[in-house]
Amino acid sequence: MTMAEDRYEQVLEEIRTALAGEDGLANAVALLQARLPHYTWVGFYRLERNELVLGPWRGPAATEHVRIPLGEGICGAAAASGKTELVDDVVADGRYLACFPSTRSEIVVPVRRGDRVLGELDVDSDRPAAFGPADLTLLERVAALIASDCRRWSLLAENKTKEYDVNK
Repeated sequence: MTMAEDRYEQVLEEIRTALAGEDGLANAVALLQARLPHYTWVGFYRLERNELVLGPWRGPAATEHVRIPLGEGICGAAAASGKTELVDDVVADGRYLACFPSTRSEIVVPVRRGDRVLGELDVDSDRPAAFGPADLTLLERVAALIASDCRRWSLLAENKTKEYDVNK
């Protein structure tokens, strides 16, 4: 195992532990942003009918996109298709809903239970082409953990659109 793979495994274990605790989803989002320096902004959107609704997030500022129609933007495309969207250069992608002028790349990973999309993890980076295979694997594993933990869905029923402290 490479050092990078080992670090991602450690982050995954921290997230697994965080998800088991109070405010687990919020703490998992905060851990991703705090432990991986190229993750500038991390948020969780839950799918409500035909709209993505922002839940826990972590980053330097709030996004104005607290509700995104299904199929709109990169986030809406990932939710509509149920497939991960990886964009190396958001400036060159006409679907990008500009949140922050500094964002250069984005990865959006649907949280699915079977064929049903429940929500998604959205990660922005100030670096172009910031996300590689290890990021994809990590985020898909985190999404699977979130989907498998039905107890956490009670947290998603609340519209939590504030930043959370990773050191809680």
